[in-house]
Amino acid sequence: MSEDKPRIGVAMIGYAFMGRAHSQAWRNAHRFFDLPLEPHMAVLVGRDEQRATSAARQLGWDAVETDWRRAIERDDVDVVDICTPGDTHAEIAVAALEAGKHVLVEKPMANTVAEAETMAAAAGAARGRGVRSMVGFTYRRVPAITLARQMVADGRIGEVRQVRAQYLQDWLADADAPLSWRLDKEKAGSGALGDIGAHIIDLTQFVTGQRIAGVAGMLDTFVTERPVAESFSGLHGTGGTERGPVTVDDAAMFLGRLSSGAPAVFEATRFAWGRKNAIRIEVNGSTGSLAFDFEDMNVLHYYDATEPAGTAGFRRIIVTEPEHPYIEAWWPAGHGLGYEHGFVHQAVDLVRAIGAGEDPTPSFEDGLHVQRVLEAIERSSAEHSTYTEIGD
Repeated sequence: MSEDKPRIGVAMIGYAFMGRAHSQAWRNAHRFFDLPLEPHMAVLVGRDEQRATSAARQLGWDAVETDWRRAIERDDVDVVDICTPGDTHAEIAVAALEAGKHVLVEKPMANTVAEAETMAAAAGAARGRGVRSMVGFTYRRVPAITLARQMVADGRIGEVRQVRAQYLQDWLADADAPLSWRLDKEKAGSGALGDIGAHIIDLTQFVTGQRIAGVAGMLDTFVTERPVAESFSGLHGTGGTERGPVTVDDAAMFLGRLSSGAPAVFEATRFAWGRKNAIRIEVNGSTGSLAFDFEDMNVLHYYDATEPAGTAGFRRIIVTEPEHPYIEAWWPAGHGLGYEHGFVHQAVDLVRAIGAGEDPTPSFEDGLHVQRVLEAIERSSAEHSTYTEIGD
């Protein structure tokens, strides 16, 4: 620990996939970036004490609690990092904010608009006491995406005319893949729509600097029953006969309009064989285009329509130069970053905001708007409506 840096204690609630990603971020943020406060991995929270203790030992947490309420009461905790299923986010976040703890919550912020409104109200009240809050839309922190936002803001593609965004995965394409909490609407809120569609909603708004003002959506569930995990022997094998219902969408397709009136097309699916984590966004403007695919995450494609047609073409920008966002703290040019680095950048931005007494982004108000977009898409699909406006 640095002698001249005060510590900021972190409690992390949950320790599975997202918990592991967040843990490496808290371990490494201050080792690569100059931070005003040094993160201290104070306590990990899990319901099963034995498993939580094993995870804490592996991931680097100092202590374990089995009740999140005890964690937020601890004097050595300043930040509560929520990595649990969506049905628990609101209760934990509101309690932590009221206890004076800064909060980082994984996306989507909540399972319903009502929950998100409660969380945003609590964040607003806490802000007046100097307590900060942020939603974990981590892909904002990919250097190529942050560079794309800067280029749009600098006018490099002119006026935004249209956007197309996709998030394609295939981990559920096998009809015999087992049930998990992500397929239970009570826990997850929605399926592909909230799990991965929320990301491309946020990325579109982040890159363009505009909000989505209205949508028309269509949701589909292709596999309505799956083997329960306990009786299933593997992803691509024969398992038991017990099956349970899938209560969320498998794929979401929707149209949107940005606040400027520009149209956008979105697709989120976990049934695209061969696509492991293909997050794609292309923004077409009046003088150029930008395109990104997370499966080639260190590259941003840029087309300058002001160049002579005879030599114009998409330019492949390798986003690993020291002047690119976040890169100076890492490796020499050409030595690419990976999935985990976005979480480090997220921790860095949150700690810096807390140290500066500023509100980090995306805020709980930003998360609330994404929740309203998700609800509008669900409503549009259920009612077969052509367009649903999104209120504030």
